[in-house]
Amino acid sequence: MVFSSCIFLFFFLPVVYLTYCICPNLKVKNALLILASLFFYAFGEPVYILLMIGSILANYCLARLIASSKKWAKAGLCVTVLFNIGMLVVFKYSALVIGTVGTLLHLPVAVPQIALPIGISFYTFQALSYCIDVYRDNGAVQKSVWKLMLYISFFPQLIAGPIVKYHDIDAQLSDRCVTIEDTAHGIRRFITGLAKKLLIANAMAYMVDTLYTTQLDFALTAWMAAVCYVFQIYYDFSGYSDMAIGLGRMFGFTFQENFRYPYISGSIQEFWRRWHISLSTWFKEYLYIPLGGNRKGEVRTMGNKLVVFMATGIWHGANWTFLAWGLFHGLFITLEYKKLIPLKNKVFAHIYTMLVVICGFVIFRADTIGQAVHILASMFTGVHANALEQMLAAKLLTPYNIICLVAAVIFSAPVSEWLKGRVRHPAVQYAASLILLALCVLNLASSSYNPFIYFRF
Repeated sequence: MVFSSCIFLFFFLPVVYLTYCICPNLKVKNALLILASLFFYAFGEPVYILLMIGSILANYCLARLIASSKKWAKAGLCVTVLFNIGMLVVFKYSALVIGTVGTLLHLPVAVPQIALPIGISFYTFQALSYCIDVYRDNGAVQKSVWKLMLYISFFPQLIAGPIVKYHDIDAQLSDRCVTIEDTAHGIRRFITGLAKKLLIANAMAYMVDTLYTTQLDFALTAWMAAVCYVFQIYYDFSGYSDMAIGLGRMFGFTFQENFRYPYISGSIQEFWRRWHISLSTWFKEYLYIPLGGNRKGEVRTMGNKLVVFMATGIWHGANWTFLAWGLFHGLFITLEYKKLIPLKNKVFAHIYTMLVVICGFVIFRADTIGQAVHILASMFTGVHANALEQMLAAKLLTPYNIICLVAAVIFSAPVSEWLKGRVRHPAVQYAASLILLALCVLNLASSSYNPFIYFRF
């Protein structure tokens, strides 16, 4: 079940929210949210819900062990890390590892076909951060398994984030309230994210998927595919994050922002302060700083940055393209750290940043390294499109898709924030949200094309 589906919008969410409003106390409200979250996950993963519950119970016990004795704390933490990373290796990376070893050693190994549990990367990182927080501060241990289950399984952030760190939400599990203002803000934020997903991301996805059925031998179609994918992944994922943040607000939770207009950045370093903030801050807090951060000298600092970006790439999936994408960004982060790229001119800095981001996402989207190299070569050395390629481009550039592309460019900058600052009347804001909602409903009614990128991760 995804947020941009009819069953979620017109059945699951209204029933859960209205029931939540009439629950007599917080204990009952939390129980309702746990049941709703388990149903939400089981709707798409009826078998792997047992895996998620097992993960929650295991991390609950391990955290209690870590907090119970200083003598066993470090051993408990090591077991916790091995358990959680081991789950990811088995369910997410075993096929890649076994297949690669078999290829290198020329062995006829059988590559296991294990279905990837939805959201495993997100809920595993949340559980791991909780246990690490307990190790760092024994007072953070959660004695109620139900509150820990709600923290990890809460449906707004369960299958695609944002990655919520335990210390950011601990107090809200035990004490929160929902006001009319919270509900109104949450609904408007949800509608904004829904519009990003249905009205922009899906239009970009259709063009990208169509273009990727061709060889992308020519500069025109290669650049179209690259640029459209840059907007597809941003509006798909930031739209989902907006919906998650809005839903959390409706139920009394405040989640941290996950995107802050990354495409206005003037460096790759700035891009990562604005892109998938919950993931980049997670790696900074739980990997980069423990490795030594920037406290161990210049060489160690650059090595730590490369390790973090390598891990960031691998986290996204079991494909060498993701590792290459992470190292690609790590390379430019290192070059910026060494001040080898002049960034004083804002125009040059922005153009440079977007070129790196666009080329990086070509690697990210490609099925193989070879395909990524082919598309990048077509972008920068490809000849002009022939008649067939021109016909394809013309077919895709319909008036609707052009409007969506223009909107994607405009709203990737903080235009909406500028508008809110000048149109403060609540009636206008509510009217705009209702119009967006109506357009989303019409889109759902008229189209069955509704892909979701982060189900892959």
